[in-house]
Amino acid sequence: MNSGIEDDIESVLHIAREVSVFKIPPLKANEGHRAGEWGDLAQPLWKGRLRILEKNSGVTILFEDGTTGELFAKADYDPSKPCVEAVLDSSRYFVVRIEDNGRKAYIGMGFIERTDSFDFSVALQDYTKRWRASQNPSEPSENEDKPSPHIPAGPKKDFSLKEGQTFSIAIPGKKKAATETSTDLLSTSSASSAPGASGGGFPLLPPPPSSGTRRR
Repeated sequence: MNSGIEDDIESVLHIAREVSVFKIPPLKANEGHRAGEWGDLAQPLWKGRLRILEKNSGVTILFEDGTTGELFAKADYDPSKPCVEAVLDSSRYFVVRIEDNGRKAYIGMGFIERTDSFDFSVALQDYTKRWRASQNPSEPSENEDKPSPHIPAGPKKDFSLKEGQTFSIAIPGKKKAATETSTDLLSTSSASSAPGASGGGFPLLPPPPSSGTRRR
């Protein structure tokens, strides 16, 4: 497969059915953007569809007419210098940097629902993670090969049993009871075997007398 065909492969990372675009005032020094300063948010400059499109060359944010697909504006998304910035006073509004032939412009963008803005942010974050992994393929992931803080440092020990080895477990209260029982049994056996002993055990009965005649 040649590079020309590979460049034609496209993947849609996110689609927002309706977004609003606003003309925004210049950014004040040392302050972030605020949607509350954009005027009447019910009267946007443009409304349409937003798509995040990924190709081998990178990711592009497209603002398109929801019916005809006509392009209104686009922004190339570079994770090393993101063109999307969240505003300070809302989770549904963002500022997007548009570049065309070296010229830059900033537009405001807003979603109707917070879930739409959340999905939009997640799509860009997921792509950023994949982009960073592709730029540093030899770097381990954040948690890869990272020792657990709950495991003490040092060489690992082999506690497995070798062939023929056994182990015993001492259960509290069981050893004493077993010892007492063994002692009682020994005492009873000794008492029973002693001549003239009585009490403590069952006496052994003598064998029946032998008789040379059969009982009829």
